[in-house]
Amino acid sequence: MNCPHCQAFETKVIETRLVQQGKVTRRRRECEVCERRFTTYESIIVQLPAIIKRDGRREPFNREKIIKGLVKACEKRNVSMTSLDELVSRVEKSLLELFKKEVSAEILGNLVMEELYKLDSVSYVRFASFYWNFGDVESFISELVKHTKHQTNTNESINEQQRPH
Repeated sequence: MNCPHCQAFETKVIETRLVQQGKVTRRRRECEVCERRFTTYESIIVQLPAIIKRDGRREPFNREKIIKGLVKACEKRNVSMTSLDELVSRVEKSLLELFKKEVSAEILGNLVMEELYKLDSVSYVRFASFYWNFGDVESFISELVKHTKHQTNTNESINEQQRPH
């Protein structure tokens, strides 16, 4: 590690500690040439898959874009920013578990909506209304009923698996 003061390469680690729930390593270092101290941080850089948009364009995964849509859907609802951050973290984890370099926007949207349904069903409906981009109410209601039944069936089967027999 080069010293930021004199650019010397000879530095030693004085102290190491984990921060941010063990996701980041903080190191206190001292330059062996100028004897000045400085701090460095190490973290793993996670490469999330690129998102394939409906028109075929590809763009990098954008956490802030998802948060922005969720904030809009959760407006005037009792949903905290911490809950939304955790939701997006779960979506990121699910994307990483797919082990793919590219994922369709449809898969991403479904992951987000699945998590949002668990968090707040009204916000789920709001998010779905602009995610699916319907032109008329009837087709929106039909699709909403279909997805809501799927979510209910999924949750019921999960609950049955968790019940003691």
